[in-house]
Amino acid sequence: MAIPFSYTAKNLLARRLTTILTAGGMALVVFVFATVLMLQEGLRRTLVETGSPDNVVVTRRSSGTEVQSAIDRMQASVVDNQPEIAFGADAQPMLSKETVVLITLPKRGSDSPANVVIRGVGSKGHALRPQVRIVEGRMFRPGSSEVVAGRSIADRFEGAALGDHLRFAMRDWTVVGVFDANKSGFDSEIWGDADQLMQAFRRPVYSSIILQLNDASRFDAMKARLEGDQRLTVEAKRESVFYAEQSEVLANFIGYLGLTLSVIFSIGATIGAMITMYASVANRTSEIGTLRALGFRSRSILAVFLAESLLLGLVGGTIGLFFASFMQFLTISTMNWQSFAELAFSFTLNPSIVTKSLLFALLMGLIGGFLPAMRAARLNIVDALRAP
Repeated sequence: MAIPFSYTAKNLLARRLTTILTAGGMALVVFVFATVLMLQEGLRRTLVETGSPDNVVVTRRSSGTEVQSAIDRMQASVVDNQPEIAFGADAQPMLSKETVVLITLPKRGSDSPANVVIRGVGSKGHALRPQVRIVEGRMFRPGSSEVVAGRSIADRFEGAALGDHLRFAMRDWTVVGVFDANKSGFDSEIWGDADQLMQAFRRPVYSSIILQLNDASRFDAMKARLEGDQRLTVEAKRESVFYAEQSEVLANFIGYLGLTLSVIFSIGATIGAMITMYASVANRTSEIGTLRALGFRSRSILAVFLAESLLLGLVGGTIGLFFASFMQFLTISTMNWQSFAELAFSFTLNPSIVTKSLLFALLMGLIGGFLPAMRAARLNIVDALRAP
């Protein structure tokens, strides 16, 4: 014979203060746990969505990032002639030879400096990134000292708004446009003409070559040909894979740090739940004896106290997730340790994070309630009925 669930709910309501305090502790832990997962997912999504599976990034072998890569003009001309490259409506190859450098700009309001990516793009650089759209002003003119800034850069850095002037590489540059890249990594970049930027920075080599495949299934053939060519020292990766790898170091650090904090906090919350449940058993000893005398078995007593603890965990988990969901309205920026540049991204909540957070809350409830539930189930009927 099972004890009705309403009995469990009424017992929690009867002890409002301890229920609120215990559920609140669990909510705090779940909030931290969910926030870390949202931060990790936001970083991953920002960089993964930067790339397209139809585009290929060619960089110097083992360079890791575009900033560290160098491809000379001879090697670039070999890449130009690959048969897998798609052509646009103007019969020109969908390819952009790009240069990527870092400059330092002061942040708005604090004047603290941070590294910002300057990307020199070719004539097809914009067409290869359809998620990028100009929202203020216009696109820069090829052959000019004009640049366009990502929305995040324009909002966060001095001199990067529409109409402002930036001074770098011994030249003045006019910001003629602001673009939105749909919350991808390009929002944290400044774009200009590749040839002009190479002259200004006195760089005789490109950083990378971005190209679009005419058939995505032919990537492996092109990759094998390029990486096996003795004239070249390059490697080719799908753009989506390339940018996903850029998030690994920072995302792993966030994950490990968050897991450590969550474990530490969860120990405290679990102990709190255990104390609450032990107190509940002590205060309801005669009640437990009455239930046993009425014919309820030990396993029913065990189940009802476990259900009470799990319900506490579920309530705490739901509250923690509720408050964590508001973090989606925040955007933060930090240095990407692989590119050494400022990167802005948002907290991202998805069904997987909701599921993991609730399971984590239930696990805390299960661990915290198991020993008290076992004690309640093992109480001697006679001794329990004699309890005051």
